[in-house]
Amino acid sequence: MKPVYTKPFFTALLVILVDQIVKIWVHSHMYLGERIEFLGSRGMLLYTENNGMAFGWELGGQLGKLALTLFRIGAVVGIGYGLVYLIKHKYHRGLIMNMSLIFAGAVGNIIDSTVYGMVYGYAPVFQGRVVDMFYFPIIRGIFPTWVPVWGGQDFEFFRPIFNVADSAISIGVIMILIYQKRYFKHQEIEISSPHSEILEE
Repeated sequence: MKPVYTKPFFTALLVILVDQIVKIWVHSHMYLGERIEFLGSRGMLLYTENNGMAFGWELGGQLGKLALTLFRIGAVVGIGYGLVYLIKHKYHRGLIMNMSLIFAGAVGNIIDSTVYGMVYGYAPVFQGRVVDMFYFPIIRGIFPTWVPVWGGQDFEFFRPIFNVADSAISIGVIMILIYQKRYFKHQEIEISSPHSEILEE
């Protein structure tokens, strides 16, 4: 592999390995629904599994699950191609590294949904569940009664339970949005004129 490809793909591989190590440890050492607090009631490992997308969002039924898994695989192929394209055309290194995070996160969750059901013996291939574990309910309260729709209901931030792969995708996307002007800065081509001086060695 050429040196220019080493850093982004090594980063992606490292994220995938960490993601899978954490998931395998949680699956092997915790029972479903168990929690291990490390920041009291504001931060913990909470072993959950979901059939769907990042942060527990889902599509219904086996067909929805199959469609989501196949979509993920297609997306990973597309992201991988895009990553190679960015490297080949020497785009901003920050953009390349953030794309490698998105690629790694997508691969990490595909591994779960593709083979975990078969490996752990609860579902056929492509029907596995994604393992989630990080839970940070930092703020808890009740919506005031005057708030439309949610008035009087419990409020919690941050409610979703996520994993390392979800975090990698979120960080990559957020960083690209924040630094998009820098990453996609238009470079004007200097037009030569009779008055231009070109020095050659």
